[in-house]
Amino acid sequence: MSSGESCVVPAYRLKDKLRAVRDFSVFTETYQRGDVIGSGGFGTVYSGLRIKDGFPVAIKHVPADKVPDWGELNDELVPLEVILLAKVADVDGVIPMLDVVKNDDDDFFIVMQRPEQVKDLFDYISEKGPLDEKMSRRFFKQVVETVIACHKRSVIHRDIKDENLLVDLGSGCLKLIDFGSGDIFKDEPYTTFEGTEVYSPPEWFKYGCYKGVAATVWSLGVLLYNMVCGDIPFKESEFIVKREFKWRGHLSKEVKDLIYQCLAFRPEKRPSLETVLQHPWLTEAANKPAVPYNGKPH
Repeated sequence: MSSGESCVVPAYRLKDKLRAVRDFSVFTETYQRGDVIGSGGFGTVYSGLRIKDGFPVAIKHVPADKVPDWGELNDELVPLEVILLAKVADVDGVIPMLDVVKNDDDDFFIVMQRPEQVKDLFDYISEKGPLDEKMSRRFFKQVVETVIACHKRSVIHRDIKDENLLVDLGSGCLKLIDFGSGDIFKDEPYTTFEGTEVYSPPEWFKYGCYKGVAATVWSLGVLLYNMVCGDIPFKESEFIVKREFKWRGHLSKEVKDLIYQCLAFRPEKRPSLETVLQHPWLTEAANKPAVPYNGKPH
């Protein structure tokens, strides 16, 4: 590392014989970088191609001074995001990492598969409006199963939202992207947060900490509301801490009940991810028509 290396404390170490940080000269020989397709606080994402066969890739440029946390991969200091992606490499619902490259300035380039004929869920909902419950059920179940698989590999995403989910327009399969806000999964409370404010739980604003599963379930409740209502339930933190939101459209009592459970104000009242999968809306309610909901919030 350059200046400040002694202050960088790796958050996690991983031995992975399939991954090695490569020199930038290899990158320029292997990949062709295209236009910017996205940007955020931790880096810029470009479209690209693998030169030898024209395989489409996405290239995330992460400047060294923008890396929030570090880890060690095969005794080399890398952004923690690289560690997380290596750990979830076999999860079907995650876009796989193909390569990791570092230049002379210690900037990193993370090369991922770039599926074609996809659209992020934000644009998908913006274009189509609220999704019907059948489609929402199919999408939501995939996301929950992917999150469970990541947690089993000790990875927590911490920024689950529509913009970080890619919809395959042919198959309807969803892929989770952007682990830049992620961390190693733990049972103890987290005291830092790098995700998206409107998807974060009330305990973060009230106490400055949160438990991983409870915060994840809250964000999934926001996501599900977004799917069936066409927009997020909260626009500002003051509404999150009051849990104030209004329903839109005609929804089944089952989907409303699941959203209420995920958005329980007290984190200990929220269901586990496995319990979410067993909710009637995702099981027995699968073929029931939507009916008006007259119940009370949990």
